[in-house]
Amino acid sequence: MQYTAHNSQQSAANDVSLNLFTDLYELTMAQAYWQAGITAEACFSLFVRRLPDNRGYLLFAGLDDMLNALADSCFTEGDIAALRSLRLLDDDFLQYLARLQFTGSARAIPEASVFFANEPVIEVTAPIIEAQIVETLLLNLFNAQTMLATKAARVVHAASGITVMDFAARRTQGIDSAVKFARSAYIAGFAGTSNVLASRRYDIPAIGTMAHSFITSFESELDAFNAYADSFPHNSTLLVDTYDTMQGVRNAVAVAKRMQWQGHTLNAIRLDSGDLRALSIQARQMLDAAGLPNVQILASGGLDEFQIDRLLREGAAIDGFGVGTNVGTSADYPWLDCVYKLVQYDGKPTLKLSEEKETLVGAKQVFRRVDAGSLYLGDTIGCADEPAPDDAKPLLTEVMRDGKRTAKAPSLDELRTRAAKELGRLPAPHKRVESPAEYPVTVSERLEERQRRAKRRILVQGK
Repeated sequence: MQYTAHNSQQSAANDVSLNLFTDLYELTMAQAYWQAGITAEACFSLFVRRLPDNRGYLLFAGLDDMLNALADSCFTEGDIAALRSLRLLDDDFLQYLARLQFTGSARAIPEASVFFANEPVIEVTAPIIEAQIVETLLLNLFNAQTMLATKAARVVHAASGITVMDFAARRTQGIDSAVKFARSAYIAGFAGTSNVLASRRYDIPAIGTMAHSFITSFESELDAFNAYADSFPHNSTLLVDTYDTMQGVRNAVAVAKRMQWQGHTLNAIRLDSGDLRALSIQARQMLDAAGLPNVQILASGGLDEFQIDRLLREGAAIDGFGVGTNVGTSADYPWLDCVYKLVQYDGKPTLKLSEEKETLVGAKQVFRRVDAGSLYLGDTIGCADEPAPDDAKPLLTEVMRDGKRTAKAPSLDELRTRAAKELGRLPAPHKRVESPAEYPVTVSERLEERQRRAKRRILVQGK
């Protein structure tokens, strides 16, 4: 992806790359590292400090973009010109940056896996400058997609097998956010997206109905319904709440009958406002009484997992949900407490000792225990070099070596299948929409001992 740099001090012909998507202090630290001779190999660990409210798990999304960012981590001529225009970094360091590219390795849990607080999702090992300057980009790619995939997975769980569709494009915080939400939501189990760009880019099924403006542009609602049905006789969903919802349903019944005479079938009606439970029940009764039991009822309008869960518990007659604003922005918790921390430098463990922000030292592994029925029992965070317990499997595997990916990226449908299996193996108490049970995560004895030794060494050095 290229962005034109609009700086009066450089030619408009020079483009800058996503490698400039970094906090300035990453570059100033990098220059100070370089000038001080701090250039040895380092390991950085990316993890979430704590789960958001009402989240019993997180669903990992964004690894493909993160690995692409690492593989493409090198500064263009336009990047260097833009950095030079800041009049902050030394010319000799800028010449070093012009030759720099990522040569390191990375280990990660598989994309579309469930994970929990403090568990390393990806660990990057490389010369410290290479690993440091990608921090901002990696965190951004991880944060939004994982947050949105988790929100979408919660909606799918609340819907209990009923179809869920992405209607969020117009309400997300930007074009890229809308496209990434469509991808993340499809991985989590959504049936499709109204976002045509996302559909094309990721081969996600495109879905859509109609807007109120279509209805109000005709002399009558019935005229609008008939016109739409004539244009789309094999795939019509009619929006029935523009004026009076029950009259809208009656008009939809009339159109459905006409379509039947012509050898076609009305797909669905959509409710977008009002008491969705009561209206859906009344609409279902009217459709069934008219001999139209196969016409589905879709619901939309500010829905999220909490409202969907309540609607279904109260007996709403809804066959599909279109979700937008509250899900596409993760409105109840629109951020993750994710961090990218140095855990080892030049072979020595490093850690942060700040209150409530202490980090686990060194390269790590997550071991997951599974019961006889393939349900997840609990995780242990251990050292990367310790053997897996007999009853557990390691989650992090090598995904990059010498700056290159070690395997072809899974397809979106493969990620979707993995997510469904992962969520199916997570016991129900951890998936509750409200007040989920806490999943057990422990630290291995070897890592605890390594942590104690590192703390003693650091405290002695600090005196």
